[in-house]
Amino acid sequence: MSRNKLLLVLLSSSLLAGCAADYLHNYDTMTLASGDSQRANQLLQTVDPYNPASNNTKIEGDGARSVGVVQRYKVPPPPPPSTNMTVNVGGSGVTNGAN
Repeated sequence: MSRNKLLLVLLSSSLLAGCAADYLHNYDTMTLASGDSQRANQLLQTVDPYNPASNNTKIEGDGARSVGVVQRYKVPPPPPPSTNMTVNVGGSGVTNGAN
């Protein structure tokens, strides 16, 4: 009989311990989402939050133009031609002055 009482006490204490573990997950701190209740309520009460143009499945575009854009992206254009211009900076070794 005492064995049955011991099992009953262990079973009841384990059930109560499960409830206490859930209580430990409650904190007295603030979360990062605190203060967003007005925005959340506004979004919940929005009738149609989507853009009306989002239902348009006909995407206009030119296939040949798209292929050209992709090819220009893959193969960069050649560098611009260099100009054969000589710029002299500084003196040429001749000084102006009296000797």
